[in-house]
Amino acid sequence: MKSMLLIMCLSLAFLSCKKDAEAEQTEKREVRAWETLLDGNSLASYSSFEAAWNYNYPWGTDHNGSARMVGSPTNHNQLSLSAGVLTIKATRLSSSPGNSTANGFTNVAIWYNSGACHAKQQILINDQFPSYTISGDFAVPTVRGTWPAFWITGVNSWPPESDIMEFKGSTTNWQNTYDGGWENKLTNVSNAGNYHNYKCWYNKINATDVECHYYIDNAWVARHVMSNSVNKPMWLIINMQMEGDSGSPGPAGNTLYTAKNIYLGRERAF
Repeated sequence: MKSMLLIMCLSLAFLSCKKDAEAEQTEKREVRAWETLLDGNSLASYSSFEAAWNYNYPWGTDHNGSARMVGSPTNHNQLSLSAGVLTIKATRLSSSPGNSTANGFTNVAIWYNSGACHAKQQILINDQFPSYTISGDFAVPTVRGTWPAFWITGVNSWPPESDIMEFKGSTTNWQNTYDGGWENKLTNVSNAGNYHNYKCWYNKINATDVECHYYIDNAWVARHVMSNSVNKPMWLIINMQMEGDSGSPGPAGNTLYTAKNIYLGRERAF
C-alpha cells in the first residue's frame, strides 16, 4: 500500500510539473506579439509617405556613386508616388555639378539626379524586439550603371549593414550582410524588370548576434549571421545609385525603379 501511495504521489508531482511547464510555455507565447510598423499604406499618398519616410539618405544627398539624391515635399521630379507605387527616376545631367560630398567618396563626380528615402521608424533588435521582417515588391533596371537597393544600415556606426535587394548593372541580385566582413548571396532573377518580392527575417540569436534569413519571391535563399548587431539602431533605405559598383558609363536618358507593398514588422516581447 505504501508503495502504491508513493507511486501515486510521484505521478501527481510529475503531472503538476508538466502542467507548470506547459503553463510557463503558454505564458511565454502570450507575452509576445507581432506588430506592423509600415505597410503599403505608407505609399498611398504624399501625406502618408511624409508621415512615415524622409527624403534622401539619412546623412544627406550623396553616397558611393555618381547620383545625387533629389527630393522634398515640393520636388517630386526624381521620387514620386502614384496609386501606391513609389517611382525613383535617375536622370543623366548634361554637365557635372561637382563631386560627391559623402565621406570617403569625394573623388566621385556627380552625373545624375536620382532619388532615395529612408523610414522614420528605425530597426532596433534587442530583448524587447527580438525579431523583424522587412520586405517589398520591386521592379528594377538591370543595365550597366544602374544600382537600385533596399537595405538597412547602422544609425550610429557602420557596420552593421544588411542588403535585402541590390542590383549592380545586371540581373544578379546581391543579398549581403556586413559586420566587419562580408557574406554575400548572389541570385540571378529572371525578368527582374517585373515585380519580385525581396524579404529578410532578422532574429536575435544571442546577446550580440542576429541571424538574417533572405528570401526572393518567398523562397528562402540564404542565412547569414550579422555579428555585434544587437542594440544597434538601423535605418531602412530605398534608393537608386548610379555607376560606381554597377559599372560605367550609365544610361544616357532616364532610368526608372519602382517599389510597392513595403512592409516592416517586428515581434514585441512584453
